[in-house]
Amino acid sequence: MGNIINTGTLLLFCMFSLFFVPPGITYILAFLCALILCCTECFTENDRAYTILAVCFFAAALLTPDFLCFYPAAAYGFFRRRQYIPASAGALLCLMLNLWGYHTDPMLVCLELFGFLIGGLVSYETGERMNLQHTLRHAMDDSVERDLLLTEKNRTLLEKQDYEIYTATLKERNRIAREIHDNVGHLLSRSILLVGAAKAVNRDENLSQTLDSLDSSLNAAMDNIRSSVHDLRDDAVNLEDAIRSLIQDFTFCPVSYCYDAGRQIPREVKYSFISITKEALSNIMRHSNAGKAAVTVREHPALYQLCIEDDGTTADEKAAGSGPSEGMGLSNMRERTAKLNGMIHISAEDGFRILVTIPKRGQNYETDTD
Repeated sequence: MGNIINTGTLLLFCMFSLFFVPPGITYILAFLCALILCCTECFTENDRAYTILAVCFFAAALLTPDFLCFYPAAAYGFFRRRQYIPASAGALLCLMLNLWGYHTDPMLVCLELFGFLIGGLVSYETGERMNLQHTLRHAMDDSVERDLLLTEKNRTLLEKQDYEIYTATLKERNRIAREIHDNVGHLLSRSILLVGAAKAVNRDENLSQTLDSLDSSLNAAMDNIRSSVHDLRDDAVNLEDAIRSLIQDFTFCPVSYCYDAGRQIPREVKYSFISITKEALSNIMRHSNAGKAAVTVREHPALYQLCIEDDGTTADEKAAGSGPSEGMGLSNMRERTAKLNGMIHISAEDGFRILVTIPKRGQNYETDTD
């Protein structure tokens, strides 16, 4: 846009020659040729085409002096393309033709030469401005890219921090459960045994009721302790790590693992997925000649999904569920899935695949944050 404005300004400047030259047909022809040349310079980057047209325009001044009036506008394209040799040649040709008598008015000659000076200065200023704009755009692009990278790193750090807090919480729950089991649980067990022994040797009817009440209280406390410990340990199970541990212990064939689910998964779903994965890996080892396997856990807006597949070409009929009575392992998988109102699909085509789908809606699951 800046080049179009500069070219138009130079054309207007060249038309100040009307104060010194009568506007004849050759002057109008020179103006139209200069306009065509300037449009070519603005709307094409083909240096060769512009150079040919500019040379023809300069040569036309040998036929009529009116073309000299528009030499500065014609030379602007050379200045803009940093082709200073042909631009200087055009200025020198203009000066020589005027010295030979093409234009005798010194004001007109000065106007034409001053046009060359203006064209050079304007092209230099425009080039510097474009370089600054390019540098600014490059800096802005770098800034935006840097902001995106920092935002992504910040998001990754926050996710890592949340995961570390979650893992630390699970470890602390396990520690508390272990402490309760090893210390309080053992003390209660010892107390129950001592009360039982006291009841066995007691001969005083007045103490029997007290001992029975104490025994009931201790047993109730033990049941509560057991329930609390189990709840803590259940909540402390990390599904992703639990399945990864099963895969790491599986050495029959390589297993790829993809986990794309959240951390707040109902405990019933977690234990079902862990048990089904354990049974499926066991079936691969016992009934398949698979060379590789894959385990995928995904969470969708309305359901949880577990997929276990291998590339085995042979499988036990009962294990595959294609015989008259399927194996105990697959029956357990079906029972676990049905208990959670889910669906299980077993396929033995092109390998062996187990796809388990557990819906989220209509379930009163307890999650890790309950």
